[in-house]
This record gives sequence, structure tokens and C-alpha cells, in this order.
Amino acid sequence: MIPHYKGTVPYISTSEMIEVDRIMIEEYSIDLTRMMENAGINLAILVNRLYLRTNPLGKKVVVVAGSGGNGGGALVAARRLHNWGADINIVLSSKPEKFKEVTRQQYEILMKMGITCSDSIDNDADVIIDGLIGYSIKENPEGRAKELIEGINSSGIPVVSLDTPSGLNLMDGTPGEPTVKAKATLTLALPKIGLFKHKASKYVGDIYLADISVPPELYKKIGIDDHSVRKIFSAGTVVKINKVIVFSK
Repeated sequence: MIPHYKGTVPYISTSEMIEVDRIMIEEYSIDLTRMMENAGINLAILVNRLYLRTNPLGKKVVVVAGSGGNGGGALVAARRLHNWGADINIVLSSKPEKFKEVTRQQYEILMKMGITCSDSIDNDADVIIDGLIGYSIKENPEGRAKELIEGINSSGIPVVSLDTPSGLNLMDGTPGEPTVKAKATLTLALPKIGLFKHKASKYVGDIYLADISVPPELYKKIGIDDHSVRKIFSAGTVVKINKVIVFSK
């Protein structure tokens, strides 16, 4: 079971999350690789418990990965689930040489492990992990990303999105055309405001929150009460949260 945290949870904007990432790296020396590993292990835990029933042996998981941080987190989850016995198929949005360095490193690890990479989504999978596009999107997905989102939505397979369903604008909750329709979204650090907008509700599914090791003291630097953050992950590094905002800064 994933614990359900029913208390108050602060929300965060995308610009504030960018600042959190900056402070993590520059002031706390918690780099992108560490954050990515934390995101990926929590994603693997959630997928395993929700859709593989904690019995991943032989279960089929499609991991759709983009070139940025979300793609890297999804690839970490792929490695973990493979280690636990799942049958992993990776689908990429672009050539690996176009990936950000830390994401490319995660891809190269998987290739050394002999994990399969293909061009299309396996329609008999048990679950799809969406790590295609992160919180930086401002326009409708195009090209390969659009094609993959449409393939995900037409597959009929349950989807777990990392941080946000790909295509969703996390500033105001506006869904792009197209946007992934997730059964569950694992957002990172603190939930982003756009996830709670009414127009986003049919895309995000159930909302879960993952601890990526942001020090609570850091949040004080952007005006968030650190005491409200400390209790959230006391029951586990992944928690389910309410879909209604009950706390604001």
C-alpha cells in the first residue's frame, strides 16, 4: 500500500521549482544525478505497487523517455524494475546523442544491461511509464513527441506519468493537443499548481508525491513554511495526496 497523506500540502509554481533545482545544485551540492535517482526509484516503487501488484517478475513495462530530466527519471525506473524482474521495453523520443548528458548516461547504463529499445509502444504491456516531457512545456507537443503521446493514449494501457502528464502546462493546467491521459501522476518534491486545475483533472489521474531529498530548510528560501513540509514523507518516500488544494503559501 502507498500511504495516503491527508494533511495540508503546499503547492509550487514551475518557476519556483526551477529555483529549487538551482538551490539544490548550487547551495546544497545535490546534483541532477542524485535527484534523478531519487525520482526514478520512487517511480519504480509506485509502478510496482499500483500496476505490477508487487510481483514484477515477467510483467511487461513500456518506458517512454524524452531527452530531459523526466526521461532520465523514467530510465532510472526502467533499470530498477528490470532488476526486480520486469520485462522492460524502452521507447525514445529522439536519438540518444540529443539527450541531456545525465539522461544519456542513464540510457547508456541500460544499453550495457542489454535492455530492449524499440520504435513503437508494445500494446500488450501491463503499464506504460510516461517520462516524455516535463514541466518546461509551453506549446503543443509536435513531431515524435506528439506521435508518442497519441500512441500512449490509443493503447488502452494504464499510464503512470512522472511529474506531469506529457503535454500538460503546469503553470495553468492547460492540456496541450495532445496530452497524455494518465491513471496516476507521480509529481516530485512538491505538487505543481497546474495539476489541480479543473481542466487538468481528466489527464492527471490520482496524484502521488515523491521525496527527491529536497531539504525542508531550502523551501524557506522561496517563502514556503518548512514545518508544513517535514510531515509529508514521514510515512514513506512516496505518498498519495488529495486532488484538492487545501494549503496555499
